[in-house]
Amino acid sequence: MQKSQRLIQLMMMINAKKSFTVRELADEFGLSVRTLSRDLDELSGLGVPIYSVQGRGGGYRLLQERMLPPISFTESEAIAIFFACQSLSYFSTLPFGDGAATALHKFYHYLPTDIKEQIDRLKDRVMIHSPFRAMSTEILQTLMEAVMVRQAVTISYRSSAGSSQRHIQPIGLYASSGYWYCPAYCFTQEDIRQFRVDRIIAATPNASIAIREDIANQTLRDIPETGNGEMKPFEVQLTTKGVWLLETDTRLGPHIDKNKDGSGVVQLEIPATDVSFYSDYVWRLGEEATIISPAEAVQWTREKIEAMRLRYTGKIDSA
Repeated sequence: MQKSQRLIQLMMMINAKKSFTVRELADEFGLSVRTLSRDLDELSGLGVPIYSVQGRGGGYRLLQERMLPPISFTESEAIAIFFACQSLSYFSTLPFGDGAATALHKFYHYLPTDIKEQIDRLKDRVMIHSPFRAMSTEILQTLMEAVMVRQAVTISYRSSAGSSQRHIQPIGLYASSGYWYCPAYCFTQEDIRQFRVDRIIAATPNASIAIREDIANQTLRDIPETGNGEMKPFEVQLTTKGVWLLETDTRLGPHIDKNKDGSGVVQLEIPATDVSFYSDYVWRLGEEATIISPAEAVQWTREKIEAMRLRYTGKIDSA
C-alpha cells in the first residue's frame, strides 16, 4: 500500500475511533509501532487535530471535531457548492457559527485557477437575498444542537403577553423573510408551538427533561407552519400594485387569489398570537393593502394609524 493511501485510511480509521493507541493501529495495519508513530506525526503536521493522553491507559485522542477525508468534485459540482455556501453569507445570523465562512474559504483556496476565475466573474452577480434581522448566533446553535443530539431546551421567550420560561423540544429550524423560526413541542403548553428565534432571550440545554420519541421523529414537513394553537382567518384585499409587491413574498405570496383586473385577496389561517405580527407585515404595503379580518388586526391597524396621525399632527402644531 502506498504511503498516501495508508495516510488516508489511517485518517478515516482515526475519525471512526476518536480514541486509540499506537499499538492498536499498528496491529490493524500490520506495521511497526515506529512506522505508525511517524504516520501520526505526519497527519498532525497536516492539520489533523490529534493529541496524546498521558498516564496509564493513555494513548491518542482526536481533538474537538473530526476531520473528513478528501472528496472529489466535478467542476459543475464545485461551482454549485461554492454558491450554495456563499448564499448563506447574505443571512445576518446562522446556526453554524463561523463554520460556513471557513469552509467556503478552504473550498475556494483549493480550486483550480480556471475554476476560481469563473467563480470570480460570477461574484456579486448571483446571490440569494435575505433581509437583515439581528438575532443571537448562540441561541440558534443551541436549538440546532438540541435537534441533532435529541435534547430538550429551556428558553426565556418574549411575546405580546410578556416574558415567560418554556421547556421545549425543538423539531427544526427554518428561515423566512430574514427571520428564523423554531417549531417545537412545548412541555409547558403540551402542544406544538412555533417560536420566532429573535424573540428568544436565552436558551439552555436541559438534559433533565425526557424527550418525546414521537416528536423526535417529526420533521418540518410533518407540521403546519403555524403550529396547533388558536387560529384566526386573515384576509387582506390588495390593489394591482399590492399583488405585484407580494406575489414573490414567501410568506403571503402563495395565498394570493388574483382577480381579472390584477387586484387580489390574501386568505390564510394565522395563529391568534401572531395577529400583530401579520398586521405589521402588511402595514409596509400602505394604501396598496386593506386588512378585512380578523377584527383584532383591523383594530390594531386603526390604532397605529391614529398614533401616526397624532405624532405628525403634533409636530405640525408645535412648528
